[in-house]
Amino acid sequence: MGQLIIDSNKCNFCGICVLVCPLRIIDITSPESLPSWIAGGEERCINCGHCVAVCPLAAVSLETMKADDCAPVIRSLLPSPEQAEHMLKSRRSIRVYKQETVPREVLAKLIDIARYAASARNSQTLHWLVIEDSRELKRLGELVADWMRVVIKDMPDLANSLHLNLIVTDWERGQDKILRSAPHVVVVHAPVDSIGASLDAPIAMTYLELAAYGLGLGACWAGWFQGAAALYPPMAEALNLPNGHRCLGAMMIGYPKHRYARIPLKKEPSIIWR
Repeated sequence: MGQLIIDSNKCNFCGICVLVCPLRIIDITSPESLPSWIAGGEERCINCGHCVAVCPLAAVSLETMKADDCAPVIRSLLPSPEQAEHMLKSRRSIRVYKQETVPREVLAKLIDIARYAASARNSQTLHWLVIEDSRELKRLGELVADWMRVVIKDMPDLANSLHLNLIVTDWERGQDKILRSAPHVVVVHAPVDSIGASLDAPIAMTYLELAAYGLGLGACWAGWFQGAAALYPPMAEALNLPNGHRCLGAMMIGYPKHRYARIPLKKEPSIIWR
C-alpha cells in the first residue's frame, strides 16, 4: 500500500498506532524503535488511516495519507449523548415532498458525508448515481409499475401480500406510491464482484439518510425501485449503470412538505442477555 512514515521528532513511542491497527501489521520492536511494518505489512495495509487518525501528536503518516492532510476531530462539534439520541429517535422516513429541487452542491455534500461510512476492509467500492430529471424519474417509476404488473400476473399470491395491485392502480390514477413524487433519487451501486459491497451499501445509505435529516432534507428508502432494479431486466437496462455494476440501494431525497412534532412509539426491544 505504501510507506509508513514516522516523524521521529514527534513520536513518543506510546504504541497506540500498534494497538488500533485492524490487521496488527504495525509493531514497535524495542523501547527505542519507531513504529514500523511487520514483515509483509506494507502489502497487507488497507489504507484505513486508523494509525494516522489516532496519533495525538500527528507523528504517523502513510505514503497515501499525510497526517497534516487529515481534518482534526473537533470535540466541540460532536453532539452530546442526548442530542445524538434525539436525532436518531426523531428521524422519520419522508414520503411527502415539496416540489422544489435540492441544489446539486447539497446533494454532493450528502454523498461526501456518506463516503465516510464503514466499508469491508476499507474497500470503498461504492459508486453513486443521482437522478435529478423529473422525466427520467417518471420513466423509471413506470418501469417499476411494469415490474409490479409482471409480479401480479406471474406471482399473484406474493403480489396480493404486498398489495401491488393497489400501488399500480394508484400509479395509473396519477398517485405516485412508488417514488412519492420525490424530486431526486440517489442510487448506490458497485461492481458485482465487490466483496462486502452488499453490506457496505446500506451502511452508506443510512449515513446519507441521517445526513439529509441534519441538513433539513427528507429521505426515504426507495424499496420498490431497488426491487425492480434487481429483478426486472428492463429496469436494470434503463438505469444504465457501468458495465458489471449492480444497484445496491436507492433513496428518495427532497425537502419535506411537513415537519413532525413528536416521536411515535415503537415496540420494546426483544433482548437476550448472556
